[in-house]
Amino acid sequence: MLQISDLHATVADKPILKGLSLTINAGEVHAIMGPNGAGKSTLGYTLGGRPGYEVTGGSATLEGADLLEMAPHERAAAGLFLGFQYPVEIPGVSNLQFLREALNAQRKGRGEAPLSGGEFLKIAREKSALLKMDMEMLKRPVNVGFSGGEKKRAEMVQMGILDPKLAILDETDSGLDIDALRICGEGINAIMRRPDKAVLLITHYQRLLDYVKPDFVHVLAGGRIVKSGGPELAHELEERGYEAVEGATA
Repeated sequence: MLQISDLHATVADKPILKGLSLTINAGEVHAIMGPNGAGKSTLGYTLGGRPGYEVTGGSATLEGADLLEMAPHERAAAGLFLGFQYPVEIPGVSNLQFLREALNAQRKGRGEAPLSGGEFLKIAREKSALLKMDMEMLKRPVNVGFSGGEKKRAEMVQMGILDPKLAILDETDSGLDIDALRICGEGINAIMRRPDKAVLLITHYQRLLDYVKPDFVHVLAGGRIVKSGGPELAHELEERGYEAVEGATA
């Protein structure tokens, strides 16, 4: 589904990604772990098309289509969802208004008919119940006044409604208490653990992986993947730290 080959990217002319290659097939969950400054968030932003993240080499395709040639909204319509470590607040725009506009814009990009208000609300109720989020929360401005856990659950509701093919989740576990972590983990599994979808989890810690079991774990350091393995690699990192793993691969 996602094929990244020798990807190089800079931020403010500083090289961050330095030859990153990764293949994610449909039905797979991959976790990327690594120390601060390794390039984890840069990878997500670069694939999402955030301004200021300049690709200087390599390629990235989503189901064979050149991801890097698309505008950000085209990447979303193609099936890419990017979850943020720090979801932004949008005063004056309700979650329901934002999500209906976003979903119908993506459907238009794919040549599909827009959903009616009733059809959209049915999906919104279903996904908010899945994430144990009161529908009243979705009537409030996007993330305004939400706690850290509520912002992350709202983001998972967004993911459920937009129904992407590939979800890149950048430290979704950041700022979550134990209950919110479990709810978000179960939500990710319910929405994305399907044969025709895939997930790239970016995280510092093992704890989210207790709920969302990865098929593959990768260590990102110095702008490239330095080690890959199965779920046991996350436990090794938890026990030995990144320096030990990086040193073994140097």
